[in-house]
Amino acid sequence: QTPCQGRLAPSTQPWGFPGKPQAPFSLPAPRWPVECEVIQETIEHIEWVPPKPEPFCPPMGLEQALYTLGEEQGTVVYHSSPGNRARAAPLSASTLPGPPTTVSAPPTAPQGSCFTRARVGGAPGPLSSPAAPLEGPQDTTLLFESRFESGNLQKAIKVGPYEYVLTLRPDLYTAKHMQWFYFRVQNTRQEPLYRFTIANMAKHKSLYGQGLQPLLYSHQDAQSRGIGWRRVGTDVCYYRGSTGEPPMFRLSWTVRFPHNGDTCFFASCYPYTYSDLQRYLRALAADPVRSRYCTVQALCRSLAGNTVYLLTITSPGGTAGKRVVVASARVHPGESGGSWAMRGFLDFLLSAHADARLLRRLFVFKVVPMLNPDGVVVGNSRCSLAGRDPNRAYGMALPGSFPGVWHLRAMVQRVLEEREVLLYCDFHGHSRKNNVFMYGCDAGGDGTGTRLRQRVFPLMLSKNAPDKFSFSSCKFQVQKSREGTGRVSMWRLGVSHSYTLEVAFSGSTLGRRSSHFSVEDLGSLGRLLCDTLLDFCDPAPAKFQQCLAEADALLQQQMGRELGSGGSWSDVSPSELES
Repeated sequence: QTPCQGRLAPSTQPWGFPGKPQAPFSLPAPRWPVECEVIQETIEHIEWVPPKPEPFCPPMGLEQALYTLGEEQGTVVYHSSPGNRARAAPLSASTLPGPPTTVSAPPTAPQGSCFTRARVGGAPGPLSSPAAPLEGPQDTTLLFESRFESGNLQKAIKVGPYEYVLTLRPDLYTAKHMQWFYFRVQNTRQEPLYRFTIANMAKHKSLYGQGLQPLLYSHQDAQSRGIGWRRVGTDVCYYRGSTGEPPMFRLSWTVRFPHNGDTCFFASCYPYTYSDLQRYLRALAADPVRSRYCTVQALCRSLAGNTVYLLTITSPGGTAGKRVVVASARVHPGESGGSWAMRGFLDFLLSAHADARLLRRLFVFKVVPMLNPDGVVVGNSRCSLAGRDPNRAYGMALPGSFPGVWHLRAMVQRVLEEREVLLYCDFHGHSRKNNVFMYGCDAGGDGTGTRLRQRVFPLMLSKNAPDKFSFSSCKFQVQKSREGTGRVSMWRLGVSHSYTLEVAFSGSTLGRRSSHFSVEDLGSLGRLLCDTLLDFCDPAPAKFQQCLAEADALLQQQMGRELGSGGSWSDVSPSELES
């Protein structure tokens, strides 16, 4: 059963009431599709900021790519796939000592099936054994695992003494969207140089070709030295690996583990799970100060029955005359950087800082920090359990299939009947472009002033975050293929300033930086967004007028270069401006 899926929780009201006592905050364990096996261990990581920025690594050219043995020349040492009945078995024993090892896979639903039901803990009954057992202390085979929140490793094949070819699980109930990765390895050795190759990445272009490195977490380093996630990997290479259609791409890197016998994790970006969000909300609800101006409610239930949380933040007392700011994150579950930026946004907004107090006096903030909890729980990159991208479904009247986005849009519609929604911002991650930037809405049919005003908020943000935010990377065209996105849907409803905030999976190339983002960098984006909101709404018009003039000059300069002297942008379509 999936109680309340796609429906508003009975007690949910369009307006929260900060300042009144809240009921005890209940946090049920995550619900999983019944075909997903889940290990019982609780996976938590310490937070840590490296003492110095972690520089990009020199990308390795394709001509330097080391030859990786094919899967047919190795032995399957891990296989766990909710979407495939095929059981893992050895393809060859030539690379491992001793007799062939058979790896049992869990009972799973056939490929192409759809979501049916969910329960806490996932699949009932005893767990299967997807990893090959070690043959003794001398066996150096790594032990893989990913049957935990946000994990998504499907298969590992040992093709050499310290070399593994990995396959990611596609988004559940699809055969695509392999991008995010998060898995655990045990039985490490300190001396050897290991090579890992993910053989089924989906995107033709990636920041791994521009210096991005994977993340490593060492349990021993966390316990003994207080060191958390850090960038690792040499010989990082991203290249086309198959000739079929659709083509698959390979991500390869080498690494040395810091300790013998360690438990380590690899991830594409800093994980931020549904349970992480629940722990944050539990601490918030238990805080007698912050809970005075923040209520936590259920916007709706997901397909699996997980709560989609709605936070209402404003100063205690009435809301008369206050405009509304709406923010959301994690509609795409693999874009975990958006959650860290969102946490920074909430941390600042709920702080005692004078600017935070002013923002709470001026506005009502309606925040949905995790729109797609099911996708986050199961380790999807892009989709919900409907097997579709929910950020293309805002225009569909399908509350039963896409409850999070449907109820968010319905809430904004209700709010707009009572007051102005000044701004909507949807937090995302980007896998192909460095830095932070925004997508806005300029349909080209509005007057010059309206089109310029669309660009003021991102331009202000670029001034507040000159070492992170790139205004030149911002786009404002409303493409037909994006009509179902949150940004365009809210704009069509009447939210005059509606944006997607894109945070690179990698880091920044601005302000003499050429380094990865840390969790501190990501969190600072939330604070900078708050700073920019105050600048944007400053009663003194000087900053706003200056940015209007600067945006106009930038567009004139751009069109002048393309059309010759005297060129004007005011009659040019957004698609031509950005071509």
